[in-house]
Amino acid sequence: MTVRTPSSRIRRAVTPLALCAGLTVGLTACAADPDEGTNGVGRLSAPEIEQKAQSAADSAKAVRLSGTLVSKGGAFKLNMRLKQNGASGSVTTKNSTFELLRVGDALYLKADAGFWDHDDKATHGTSEAGSEAADTLDDKYVKVPQGDPSYKQLRGFTEMGPLLDGLIGLHGEKVKGDRDQIGGVRTVKVKGGADGEGGTLDVSLDGLPYPVQFARGGGAGVVVLSEWNKDFPLAEPSKEETLDYGKQLPRT
Repeated sequence: MTVRTPSSRIRRAVTPLALCAGLTVGLTACAADPDEGTNGVGRLSAPEIEQKAQSAADSAKAVRLSGTLVSKGGAFKLNMRLKQNGASGSVTTKNSTFELLRVGDALYLKADAGFWDHDDKATHGTSEAGSEAADTLDDKYVKVPQGDPSYKQLRGFTEMGPLLDGLIGLHGEKVKGDRDQIGGVRTVKVKGGADGEGGTLDVSLDGLPYPVQFARGGGAGVVVLSEWNKDFPLAEPSKEETLDYGKQLPRT
């Protein structure tokens, strides 16, 4: 019979603990680096990440912007392809959907008869006259006169730089958030305020650090940004597709 000394008993008890400790250290040391294989912006501070995203957006030549925005006037959906000299896409409000096309300074609006009927009745004063005009304008491009009160408002939906600046800016102290994946793109979040009350911006960890998604504070909508630098054709519609409404459009 072998009599173990107290020291041998201690060694037997401690050895598994030591192995466990060593294993834990080894696992920690070998844990996957969340920034391995990324563009590295995840290692930066929140203000630095935001600045990188802003610089990438400013230098881009094209982007697709889609999502829902909520304002005092209600909610509307955007699905626009934007570039520096123009844009094309659609805007959906509570009552209607219309398409916008801008080539340089030339801005065109296209909508169905229901869109025009509502406005033409107010303009012409009779339902019959309004409906007749609406049928004529149905699914045709109407060139928006630059002097029309709606020109500046509608053009705002087609201006890449100002639209991005207005939609993806964070407010408040910048706070670094979690990693995520949006549409197959790995992202890191930057929040305006601890709870994102000033907005939450997802920045790509793949390739250039483009903004991928922006959630406005207070539940005021979410927009997704994709197809960065992917060019698309822009051309003014043909004469057969276009009608001249006159010097001023009805109020839209």
